[in-house]
Amino acid sequence: MSAEAADRVAAVTSSRPSTPLQTSWFEFLLDGSLLEKHLQKSNPDPTGVQLIIQFLEQASKPSVNEQNQVQPPADNRRNRTLKLLALKVAAHLKWDLDVLEKGLTIPVLNMLLNELLCVSKVPPGVKHVDLDLSTLPPTTAMAVVIYNRWAIRTIVLSSFPEKQTKPGPHQMNMLNIVQQEKEMTENILTVLKEQATDSISVLEGALQLKKDFYVHTLRTLDLLAADAAANGETESSTAGLRISADELHCQVHYDVGGIFFQQGCTDQPAYQKAHDHFRQTKELLKKLDSTVHVHLDGKRLAGYWNACKALTEDCDSDSQTTAYDQINSLIRMQSYQAVIEAFIKDNVSRSLPNHFRRSVLREFLYKVQQGESGLDEVCHKLCVCNAIRDALEGEVLSVRFQQLLLKPSKRIVDFILEVCTLSLEKERPSETSRRNMANFMKTLCESLEELPLLFVVSSHKLFMELLKEEERKVLMEQMRKRSATINLSAKPLPSFYDIPASASVNIGQLEQQLILLLEPRRIRQILIELHGMAERPFWRVNSKWEVPPDYINVILGIKDNLTKDLVYILMAKGLHCISIKDFAHARQLFSACLELVTEFSPKLRQVMLNEMLLLEVRAHETMAAEGCKERPPPDLVSRVRGYLEMRIHDLPLRQVVGEECVAFMLNWRENDYLTLQVPPSLVMNNPYIKLGQLLASTCKELPGPKESRRTAKELWDVVVQICSVSIQHKRTSDGRVSLIKHRESSMGILHRSKFITFIKKLREPLVLTTLISLFVRLHSIVRDDIVNEVTAEHLSIWPSSLPNIQAVDVEAVAVTVKELVSYALTLNPNNQSWLITQADIYFVTNQYSAALNLYLQAGAVCSDFFTKAVPPDVYTDQVLKRMIKCCSMMNCHTQVAVLCQFLREVDYMTAFKALQEQNSHDAMDSFYDYIWDVTILEYLTHIHHKRGETEKRQIAIKAIGQAELNTSNPEEVLQLAAQKRKKRFLQAMAKLYF
Repeated sequence: MSAEAADRVAAVTSSRPSTPLQTSWFEFLLDGSLLEKHLQKSNPDPTGVQLIIQFLEQASKPSVNEQNQVQPPADNRRNRTLKLLALKVAAHLKWDLDVLEKGLTIPVLNMLLNELLCVSKVPPGVKHVDLDLSTLPPTTAMAVVIYNRWAIRTIVLSSFPEKQTKPGPHQMNMLNIVQQEKEMTENILTVLKEQATDSISVLEGALQLKKDFYVHTLRTLDLLAADAAANGETESSTAGLRISADELHCQVHYDVGGIFFQQGCTDQPAYQKAHDHFRQTKELLKKLDSTVHVHLDGKRLAGYWNACKALTEDCDSDSQTTAYDQINSLIRMQSYQAVIEAFIKDNVSRSLPNHFRRSVLREFLYKVQQGESGLDEVCHKLCVCNAIRDALEGEVLSVRFQQLLLKPSKRIVDFILEVCTLSLEKERPSETSRRNMANFMKTLCESLEELPLLFVVSSHKLFMELLKEEERKVLMEQMRKRSATINLSAKPLPSFYDIPASASVNIGQLEQQLILLLEPRRIRQILIELHGMAERPFWRVNSKWEVPPDYINVILGIKDNLTKDLVYILMAKGLHCISIKDFAHARQLFSACLELVTEFSPKLRQVMLNEMLLLEVRAHETMAAEGCKERPPPDLVSRVRGYLEMRIHDLPLRQVVGEECVAFMLNWRENDYLTLQVPPSLVMNNPYIKLGQLLASTCKELPGPKESRRTAKELWDVVVQICSVSIQHKRTSDGRVSLIKHRESSMGILHRSKFITFIKKLREPLVLTTLISLFVRLHSIVRDDIVNEVTAEHLSIWPSSLPNIQAVDVEAVAVTVKELVSYALTLNPNNQSWLITQADIYFVTNQYSAALNLYLQAGAVCSDFFTKAVPPDVYTDQVLKRMIKCCSMMNCHTQVAVLCQFLREVDYMTAFKALQEQNSHDAMDSFYDYIWDVTILEYLTHIHHKRGETEKRQIAIKAIGQAELNTSNPEEVLQLAAQKRKKRFLQAMAKLYF
C-alpha cells in the first residue's frame, strides 16, 4: 500500500465514531470498584441481568481434571467472587423480582436466590417453614422472604399459557441445551409446587412481623466478603437497605393473593383468601406515602380485585366496581334479559371496559358449548350489543358479528335497530357518535343480502335521521345493483367474511373442543375434521400436552399425520388424567390408544401396555392411600412381575414404571418374589430392583428371633454410597493437603433425589421403619454427637462406624432423615416410634417446643390420651430427660420439677434447681397438685417460706397434706396416687402444647 493510500484509510478510519467496547465479565474480577461504576451508567452494556447470567454461567462451569474427567465446579475463590458479583448486581437492582424474572430464566434465578440464602446464613438443612423469622437477623429473614416470594410467583407465572416456539433448523447442540434447560425448569417447578404450602406459611408468618426489614446492599455484601466484618455490622438491625413493614406487607399480600387466586380453580375457598389479601394490598397502598420498594401491576391488581369480588359474591359500595358487581350478580341470578338491558345502557354510559364485556360473552359461549340450552339467543344479543359499542367507538366489528350477519333472522335485525336507537344519547348525541352510528348503518346495509331485511333497515327512522339524502340515494343505488346481480346469478357470491373467516373460526372452535374433550371417539372425529381443513401438526395445539421423552421419537416417527396426532393426544390426555387421579377417563384414553397402535406398531403396543400397567398400579396405590385395605388382584401382581422380568430389544422403557412396580411389590409385602424369584440379571441392571430386594430381605429377617446383619450390611453399603460424594485432594499454597467435596456427583446406584422420590412411593410401615432406622444410625455416625443422638427401632442391625466418613454428605443425610420421618408421619401420624424419632430430630436441632409437642403425642397415642399409663419403653429415662430439658429451655421450671418425678430415680438436684428459678413461664403453683413426691413438696414449702410467698406456701402445704400422699400408706396406695397425678399432668401438658 502506498503512503497516500495509507493516509486516506487512516483519515476515513479516524473520522468514524468509535463504538465503545463491551466490558467483559472477567474485568470485574480484576477491578473490585468497576462493577459499581459500571452499574451507575445510564445505559450500561452489558446490562445488570446480562451480567448476572455471565457471572453465574462462569461460576457454574464444570472443570476437567488431569485424567480428562469432567468434574463439578470447584469451590474456589474465583467462583465465590463471581457469585458474590451476581448478588451485588441483584442488590443494585434492589431485588426487584419483576426485573429479575423478565431477564433471567428460572434455573438462573433459582441459583441466584439459593446463593443469597447461603450468604445470608440461612440455617442449612432446616425447612424455611420451621424457621422463626422474628429470631433471625434482619437480612437473613429478608432473604427467606425474597426466596419464598419468588417461589409462589414462579408457580403462578408457570400456570399462564405460553406460546409454543416454532421449531427452527435442527442444531443438535442448541436443541440439547434447550432440552436440558427445559428439564431443569420442570424439576425446579416440581419442587416449588411441592413446597408451595410451606412457602405460603413462611410469607404469612412474615405478615405477622411488625418490624422493618433490611435487605442486602452492595456495601453489606462487601462486608460479607470480609470474614472479620461479617459477624458484626451485617447482622445488626440497621445494616442494609431498609424496607418498611407496610411496604413489605403490601408486596407480600399481593404475591400471596396471586397464588391463592391461582389455586382457586381447584379449591373454591382459596378465592376468599385471595380476596382478603388483595383487599389488604389496596388498603396498604392507600396508606403508604412512598411505594419505592413496592413493585406490583396496578391494572393486574384491579383485575384480580374485580375477579375476586365476582367469585366470592362480595358486593360493596365502591363506585368503581358497582357496574361489575351488578353484571356478575345478574349472571349468578340467571337474569339474562337484565344483563342484555345493562349492556344496552352501558352503550350510552360506557362505564364497562370492552374486555369485560367480551369476557361476559365468552362465558355465555362456553356455557353453550357445555350443553346449556336456551342461551343461543342471549349470545346473539350480547354479540349485537358489543358490536354496536365497538361501532360507536370507531372500532372494527368482530368476526363473530360479521358471521351473525351472514344469515340473520328478521328478529335479529329488529333487535339490532332497537339497540342502535337506545344506544344513542337521548337528548343531544355527540357528532362523533352520530357519524359512527351512520357508518354502522351503512355497513349493516352492505352486509345484508335479503331484500326484505334491507328494506327494514332503509325504512327505519334512525336510518333516515343519520344519513343525508345524498348518502341514502347512493346506498340505495348500490343495493339495487347488487340485488340485480344476485338475481342473475344461480349461486350467490360469498361475502368477504364468509369462507376465510368462517374456516379460521371453525378451526379455533374445534381446537378448543380438542383441548377440553376426554372422549376418544369424539377426539378422533375432531382431528379428522381439522385435517380436512388444514394440514398442520395439531399435537402442538396445547403446550401443556406432553408425553415422556422416552416415547417422543417413536410417536413422531409415525408417518401418517392424523394417526401421529391421535396417538400423541390420547397418550398426553391419559397421562394428564392419571396426574389428577381421574383413572376412569385415563383407562378409556389408553384403551383407545392401545387399540389404535396395535394395528401398525408392536413397539408402541408394548409401550401402551406398560403405561396401562402403571395406570393400574397408581390407581390401586391411590385407593390404598385413601384407606382401602383390599389386596391387589392376582392378575395385577402377575403383570407387575412380567414387567420386571421383561427384556425386549429396542423398546423404550420409562424408569418410573419399574420404580413404581418395585414400590408396589414392597407395599403389598411380595417379599418372597423380590428375595427368591427375581432373576439375578435384573438385580444387576435395575437399581430399583436391587434396592427392593435388599429392603425385602432386611425386612423379612427383622421379625425373626435373630436379626441377620448380612443383608442389612449390603443395604447399608448401598445407601451410604448414595449419600456419598466424590472427594478430590488438593494441595494449598502453604503445602497443606485439603479435601474438596463435590455435592453434585453421586457415587451410588441412584442419585439421592431419585432415591428420595422412590422412598416417597413406599407405604409399608416395616419398610419405612427400616429405612428410618438406617438413616438415623447414619446420621448419628456422621454427626458424632453422643449426647444428642436420635433414636429409632432396630438400630443394632447397622454398622457402628464408617470407613470413609469424609466422603458422606452430612447435610444430605440430615435433610433425608427429616424428609423421610416427615413423610412417614403423613401416612400414619399415630406411630409412636416415628413420633419419638421426629421429636429427637427437633430436639437435636434446638427446636424445643416442637420436640415436646411430639414427645407428648407419642405418649398420647399409646395411652388413649393419657387415660392409661404410658408404657415404660415409650417414655424411657432418655425421653423423659429430653422432655425435662425442653421445658427448661422454655423457662417452664415448674413443669421441669414435675417431670423429674417420672424418672426411675427421682432427679432431686434438677428439680430443686428448677424450683429456685423465680422467672418461670408456666403456671407455677397450679402444677403443685401434680406433685406426689413429698420431698419436693417439702422443699417447695421451705423455699416459699424463705421468700415470704405466703399464698404459694399455703398451696404447697395443702398439696402435701393430702391423705393419699402420706408416707405411711401402703405402696399400692402411693403408686395409685402417683399414677393418677401423672395422667392428669400429661393431659394438662397436652392441652398446652397440642
